[in-house]
Amino acid sequence: MAQVEELGGNRVRLTVDVSPHELEHAVEHAATDLSDSIKIPGFRKGRVPRQVLLAKVGKERLWREAVESHIGGWFWNAAARSRLRPVATPQYEFDLPGSEAEPWRFSATVEVQPTPEIVDWTTLEVPRAEVAVPEELVTAELDALRSTVAELVPADHRAAQEGDTLVVDLAGANGGGQPDTVVELGAGNLPEEVERALVGATVGDTRSVRYELADGTEERLEVSLKHVNEKVLPEIDDDLARAASEFDTIAELRDDIEGRLRTAVEGRVDAAFRAAAVDELVRASGVQAAGPLVETRARELLNGFVRSLANRGISPEAYFQATGQSPEALTAQVRAEAAQSVARELALEAVAERGGIVVSDDEVKTLIREQADASDEDADAMIDDIWAHGHQEALREDLRLRAALDRLAADVKPIAPEAHAAREAIWTPDKEKPAGETKLWTPGSEESR
Repeated sequence: MAQVEELGGNRVRLTVDVSPHELEHAVEHAATDLSDSIKIPGFRKGRVPRQVLLAKVGKERLWREAVESHIGGWFWNAAARSRLRPVATPQYEFDLPGSEAEPWRFSATVEVQPTPEIVDWTTLEVPRAEVAVPEELVTAELDALRSTVAELVPADHRAAQEGDTLVVDLAGANGGGQPDTVVELGAGNLPEEVERALVGATVGDTRSVRYELADGTEERLEVSLKHVNEKVLPEIDDDLARAASEFDTIAELRDDIEGRLRTAVEGRVDAAFRAAAVDELVRASGVQAAGPLVETRARELLNGFVRSLANRGISPEAYFQATGQSPEALTAQVRAEAAQSVARELALEAVAERGGIVVSDDEVKTLIREQADASDEDADAMIDDIWAHGHQEALREDLRLRAALDRLAADVKPIAPEAHAAREAIWTPDKEKPAGETKLWTPGSEESR
């Protein structure tokens, strides 16, 4: 539980209650850390009994270690539950706990990001593209289906070309080999250097190819071309529909392909429109984000990026070398993305406040049940665990901001991208404002009247 007291000047005092369970957990962690760092004769590091440790360091030091190592986490969790966004380092006030069996309380005074003043979003005009499925996309899908049922016809009389299916013998420099390997040129089944070497080769040719492995080492491969086969694609007709799908006619197949593509395009157009709507609100209202919120979000994004590289077996050094991007440029890019992300949340929080959007416990539990079903977990057990640790408030806030985005997207005025671009190109006096001011002119705003 947490109580918020307004102090004026965007400062608040947050009083946080810590449960005995949380306190006990913190003390156990602190005892383990101290046990690992302190030498006590007769005991190995990390194996010092609690009473021996207390006799060595004293109860006050253990409690202080427990509080100081966990108070930040307790504070930020409580701030999130209270929908506070601190923009400075909190100043803590507390007396050390006297027992692990009783609740404990501390206070934190901190400057917070106020909910920004936002414009009337119903006046905003946001570009929304028309949903259209180009005929070439449908044709590309049909060609992909034709390829799956294509007939392979010998073409040993000519040179190999992209799209052909080849039979080759592969021999490595270490003596290992892989005879009669079937390769479709252009499919990316072999290193790019090998596929390039095979284009233009004729039956009986042997090509020696050097290529670089992911770890930077070089490999040499002997590739001998034994057979060339070309694909003969079937006609786009009812026979294709029956051979490559569950439909009896090509008209039905085309309708199905176009419907699936339209659904995908609609999803992308809607996502782009919703993002543009909140960005337009941020720009029109001059919402700016800075401080610990942005720095924390930037660290999260950077850590996630490094993990994604590691999952693909790529080190940060290899990434910078391959892309030519500097660590400083990447950090600046991520920080800008973090600032935009936080600004979006601040704007949506203001929409939720003004719109009186409230998310019930039942709505949170419905979300948890959906997530449990998707991961094949016990929904009731997941709900009990989330409520026991107080994590339901983060989910509630996520749903609240989603609902705010729904409201925003439904209320703004969609216009053609061309019209929006033309309006943005029109000079208005406010565009001469200093760079530090971010409030932009938008059609329908007070400044444009």
